[in-house]
Amino acid sequence: MNVPEDLRYSSDHEWVRAEDGRLRLGITDYAQDALGDVVFVEVPEVGRTVDAGESFGEVESTKSVSDVYAPVAGTVVEVNTDLADHPERLNDDPYGDGWIAVVEPADPEAFAALLEPAAYRSLVEG
Repeated sequence: MNVPEDLRYSSDHEWVRAEDGRLRLGITDYAQDALGDVVFVEVPEVGRTVDAGESFGEVESTKSVSDVYAPVAGTVVEVNTDLADHPERLNDDPYGDGWIAVVEPADPEAFAALLEPAAYRSLVEG
């Protein structure tokens, strides 16, 4: 299981990368592995305001359908439209080309409040 050290994580299996005051996010390697082959991704709308823990997207796989939860409160400023034609990127490259959205956080400290890599590893291994 790949848990990059430069990211933070939610207990709902989303990863978050800080980028110039904004937060890029997606689902973790653990989540994509549990889902199996991803066949459809619903991304949120640009401009949508989300609360932390709110469902703001969906991932459909050959096994199930799962919600994607906003790890922080904020406004969606960018989405990965390539996932409409290439949902398999969530399986192939969850921390790269498989990103889902970029959020302008309502609280600049929200990133620091997320799980550090060691804590996320403990969550999924425990």
